Amino acid sequence: MKRRASKAALIADWIVDRALRGLIGLALLLPYDRRVGFVGWVTRAVVAPLAGYLSRAEANLHLIHPRMPKAVRRRIARAVADNAGRTLIENYSTQDFLARMADATPHGPGLAALEAARAAGRPVILVTGHFGNYEAARAALVARGFRIGGLYRPMANRFFNAHYKRTMEAFGGPVFPQGRKGTAGFVRHLKAGGILVLLTDQHDRRGPVLSFMGHPARTALSAAELALRYGADLIPFYARRLPDGLSFDIEIEAPVPHTDAEQMTQALNDRLEARVRAAPEQWFWIHRRWKVGKGG
Repeated sequence: MKRRASKAALIADWIVDRALRGLIGLALLLPYDRRVGFVGWVTRAVVAPLAGYLSRAEANLHLIHPRMPKAVRRRIARAVADNAGRTLIENYSTQDFLARMADATPHGPGLAALEAARAAGRPVILVTGHFGNYEAARAALVARGFRIGGLYRPMANRFFNAHYKRTMEAFGGPVFPQGRKGTAGFVRHLKAGGILVLLTDQHDRRGPVLSFMGHPARTALSAAELALRYGADLIPFYARRLPDGLSFDIEIEAPVPHTDAEQMTQALNDRLEARVRAAPEQWFWIHRRWKVGKGG
């Protein structure tokens, strides 16, 4: 029975991958502006309802904002799905996206710290979350000569993961999968004075329980632990999608002071929380972020 179930799951993954490849291939035939809007619409109107993303986003919003009217939760959830779709096709539009991000001007108190670290050959860990399009900030910095790698969580669908990994590599730096082999490469890059990106806003079953959006959430300490171990600057950065749906405001925040790993990670949670409260439609509420007390 297990073998049959495994084979069925493999076939299902292959079908989903082919459907997504078809959608991406069709979208890439369109001019950039229309392409991004089209995939945002398809994700909002078709993919998210079928996949259960809208209901999950609304449930998460209800957990954090129990008094929020249902109509508002629904509107935010639909905007989240639209942003997720736009993010997907932007990340597959490598050259067009890099050209767009070359016109974006990063700003914020962390920019000087990042440039100073590069000049000194000191390692940097850039930290962000699934907010706006997290790759937009990396692309904008790559366009300015920074070489930035990343550690990523492989997708469950192995077929889709194979080509999605290639899109991340195309942004101008090595990417490493989570796990022993990926972490070893990640660490070598960091020890050589490299710049790396980590996303820290997904549930980590081995992480300690910290606070996020006023609720307990298991959070990986890896970014802070690596920063402490290798003397790396820990710098949060964000790319907020602007009202035109295509452009971004890219802000590099002041480095998080080195104290201890839990305190530093809580500071990262707090900084992202401030962003999410200010623009809830930009964060990926579709993730299962809060699992404490539910077997997680």
